[in-house]
Formats: sequence, C-alpha cells, structure tokens
Amino acid sequence: MNPPRLSLLAIDDDPQSLALIQAALKRFDIEVLTAEDPAAGLELVRRKRPRIVLLDLMLPGVTGMEVLEVIVKIDPSIDVILMTAYYSTESAVEAIQKGACDYLNKPLDIDRLRARVERLIAEAERRSKASRLDAELLEAFWFEGIIGRSPLMLEAFARINRVAPHFRTALVTGATGTGKEMVARALHHLSPVAAGPFTVCNCAAIPESLVESELFGHTRGSFTGATQDQAGVFEHANGGVLFLDEIGELPLPAQAKLLRAVQNQEIQRVGSPGLRKVNVRIVAATNQDLRAAVDEKRFREDLFFRLSMVEIKLPALTARMEDLPLLLHHFVDHFSGVYGKPISGLTRRAEALLVRHHWPGNVRELENAIGYACMMAESAEIDVADLPDNFQREPTADAAGIDLVSIEEIQRLHARRVLQYFDGDKLRTAEVLGVSRATLYRLLSPRAETTAAGES
Repeated sequence: MNPPRLSLLAIDDDPQSLALIQAALKRFDIEVLTAEDPAAGLELVRRKRPRIVLLDLMLPGVTGMEVLEVIVKIDPSIDVILMTAYYSTESAVEAIQKGACDYLNKPLDIDRLRARVERLIAEAERRSKASRLDAELLEAFWFEGIIGRSPLMLEAFARINRVAPHFRTALVTGATGTGKEMVARALHHLSPVAAGPFTVCNCAAIPESLVESELFGHTRGSFTGATQDQAGVFEHANGGVLFLDEIGELPLPAQAKLLRAVQNQEIQRVGSPGLRKVNVRIVAATNQDLRAAVDEKRFREDLFFRLSMVEIKLPALTARMEDLPLLLHHFVDHFSGVYGKPISGLTRRAEALLVRHHWPGNVRELENAIGYACMMAESAEIDVADLPDNFQREPTADAAGIDLVSIEEIQRLHARRVLQYFDGDKLRTAEVLGVSRATLYRLLSPRAETTAAGES
C-alpha cells in the first residue's frame, strides 16, 4: 500500500507570493494548498494536516508567530517555514524556539525554497520508511516479550536460549527497570516445566519476622496469627519456577534455610517437624552487587555460588541506546491501542529529548513516560509538551550565545552536539537528526561553517 500523498500549505495575504510558490513547487509530487486568510489557513491545517506549512510572518490582524503557535498545538509534527521581508536574528531564534523548522527571507529565493521543501519531503519519506522498518524490526527482534537488537541484548537472548532447557538455578542481575522479571518468565516459558506454575516472591517486601513462613509455609498455631496451615511460595511453585526478586534483601538467617531448600529440594514448614519434597527451579534477581555483599558478610557465599551457576546480566538502557527506536515504537503502539488513540510516533524534538535523557529508571521509566505521553497527546505525534514534567524541565539546547548566530549556525552547532553525544557515530547522528549522511557531512564541514558565517 502506497503512503498518502504529502501536502504543503502556503499562508500569505499576498496573492502574487502564493502564485509564485505554486509555480515553484510544481515539480514536486505534492499537493500545494494556499490560503490568503490566517483563519482559513488554520482551518485547512485542521482538516488536511499538511506535512509542510509556509507561513508569512506579517499577516492581517494576527502575527505569523501567533499562527505558528496554533499550528504547533494542532499538530506538532507539521514542519513550519516562516517567510518575511523583515528578517532579524531575534525573530528567527524565537521562531525556532516556538516550533518552526526554518526561516526564509522575502523576496523568496526560488532555488532556496525548492531546496528546503525537497529536504523536508525527503525527511518525511525517510521517517515514514523508518517507521515501517521499525515495525518489521520489532517483530524480528522480539524475544519472549523482550525487545532488543543491541549486541548486549542479543547476547542475553542467546544465553537464555542456551540455559533454559537445563538450569536448576539462575541469577539475573541489572539495575532497577531493566526487565529482570521478564527474563525470569522467558526462562520459565522456554524450560521443560513451562506448563508448571511461575511464582513470584519479592524478598524486599516481606517483613523479616515472616520470611520463613512466606518461603516455606507454616502450620496452624506455630506463631501468633497463624490460624490455619498455609503453604509457602516453594510449594506453590512445585513443578515450575520460583522467581525470587530482590534476593539481596533476604536476611542472613533466612539465607541459610533457603540454601538448604535449593540444594536438597526439600522444605520444612514453620512449626512442623516433617520435611516436604519439592521440585522447583529457582531464578533469583537483584540490582545489587552480590559479590560485594559477600565480601561485606551481608550475603552468604555458598548461597551466592549456588544461585549464580548461571548469571544473566541485563544492561542499563543508556548502554543499549540502539534499542531506543524499537522500544519507542513498541510502547507507542501499545499505549495508543490501550487509550484508543491513532498515535503514529514522536516529533523529532521529542525524540531528541528522549535520546539525551539519562534514564535512571531504564526501560520501566521509558514505558511510564510513553504511557503518560500517549494519554496526554492530542495529535498524531507525541510532542515535548506531552511528556512528563521532569522531561520538559530538561534543557533542549545550549542557549549560550544562540541569539548571535544564524539559523544555519544553530543547525550546525546542534549537529555537532548530537555527534559528540554519540561519540562520533555519524550514522546514528544522522538518524536522530532526521537527515541524510550527505546533509550531516555538509553541516559538519568547515566550508559550511564559513558559509554560515558569511551569510549572517
């Protein structure tokens, strides 16, 4: 199925200017719409959702800046180019800050106009192609509900596949929010006991006085409040997998009894003299450094070695940023379905903000952020204003000296910042900026710097 034809809207109270724009853009396979009245132009924006808007800065009864703000609220994915015969650096910077993507002087330079429109059409096509490719890649790099194409995640997937048929104990390590429980569920699903139960026990949430009872069960009257016999999580997990989350929080006395249960596959209920046999595979998880905990005598060495016969390490999100586009696509698709909204993705500036974020909460933080943004979004793409408040407080650009340079210089400086962020990876930088590698090289070249200086 071919994508819908792109449209461009020109809003200008000068009919000759509109006729010039229509004639100049005939060569492109796009629908060119025009409006002499700002209100009529905004109505076309609402109805037609053009990909590009050429907007005159001086309009009757309203300023182009005011119209720009309304367009951005209607659909932040629209690329707006302001046109004016009264250029100033201050107004150019204000336009960029309010959401414009470019600024052209009047009388219009036809070649420059065509070049700008051609670039935006190419960017739109690339983004559309990238979205389709992400959907295909998402299917290709979907592993037991976990998404990843980075080398670190592919290595984790391979290890899970290798050990799942054989493991008796496994240790999953990684920072909070990296997906440790999903790995445990994958091990269960791929194991010979997939038909058995998968039981979750959060060791950090159990009061110390009730740890033994929670793990191994108790008999009636064994302690105050024990009004009936009760099975522990080991018995509930019999014939399947027991996931012990936050294992590093388990008190030392309980660690000794856990070691015996893991080694001998037998448990003893609190208050009962008898032993009960169980057949349980154990997956333990922690965000702590258990080796350091062993050295500090906070965790039993013998239990650590028993649990860590197989260790699966999960990287932080910042260590697998090549997975970010796939994760974004997945969460947007998921939450747009949950909330019944036709959200197709994120604006470039929203994506750039997420790329710069440090992600202390890892994938869980990303999921929560996109869930919130999909709830708040009122257009087809998530914009910065839709993201949680803490993202909006983050600086979107280094504003030092920005009012003293041209638009080309701003673009060049931003390209260098993104390149520096990705440690010189030009391919990744071009993807994030939404430009071709040729355009990126032009922005980064000394000649481009000289040209920008000469034009300003």
